[in-house]
Amino acid sequence: MPDGRDRIVVALDAADRAALLATARALAPHVGVLKVGLEAFVSEGPGLVREVASAGRPVFLDLKLHDIPNTVAGAARAAARSGAAILTVHASGGVEMMRAAVAAAREGADASGVAAPRVIGVTVLTSLDAATLASVGFSGAPREAALRLALLAREAGLDGVVCSPEEVAGIRRACGEGFLLVVPGIRPAGSAKGDQSRVATPFEAARDGADLLVVGRPITRAADPAAAAASIAAEIAAGIASRR
Repeated sequence: MPDGRDRIVVALDAADRAALLATARALAPHVGVLKVGLEAFVSEGPGLVREVASAGRPVFLDLKLHDIPNTVAGAARAAARSGAAILTVHASGGVEMMRAAVAAAREGADASGVAAPRVIGVTVLTSLDAATLASVGFSGAPREAALRLALLAREAGLDGVVCSPEEVAGIRRACGEGFLLVVPGIRPAGSAKGDQSRVATPFEAARDGADLLVVGRPITRAADPAAAAASIAAEIAAGIASRR
């Protein structure tokens, strides 16, 4: 059976630097990727990425960049210097913006002597439902909007996208293997949905074709985080094994 541990991206949501780093070090043996979000990055700066990476796992820098192409290029160039393995931009910024981010991330990484991050596009946030999406001007269901944005991301040369569990199967069919699908909104059976609207279990997301599964509170706030991660890894492995 495949190893599900390397498919887990744990969202580090501790309130301060010391707690975040302690969580990263404690969970690194039990997950595949460590995710640093916008709040922590803005609070602590690029040095935090290097400190988290010292725990021995790749770092997913989840900044969701979205601005005019030149501004996003500058931010992506700077972010890449931190050594992050994955960097997010909003796919709704358009093809030109996404292409600028990819090129600039490579430039920044090359200038710093580090590997270029995989740049992936955020499609439709998992906190958004159909009504909220319509209220900001998107026509159609979240699934349709996510697929449109995923195809734009592929056209722009991105390495993959972030999408909810509900969109995984359709995007996988449309974009093919080798296009990285990173999936938040993961909730083990019996867990609260929290602030997520479109969710699935680890088994379901892995079965449908997710490559990396983003999990936060079900691991970091569990009574035994290592055991929670192991349980999720087993579900992921079973889901991969069940793929047709």
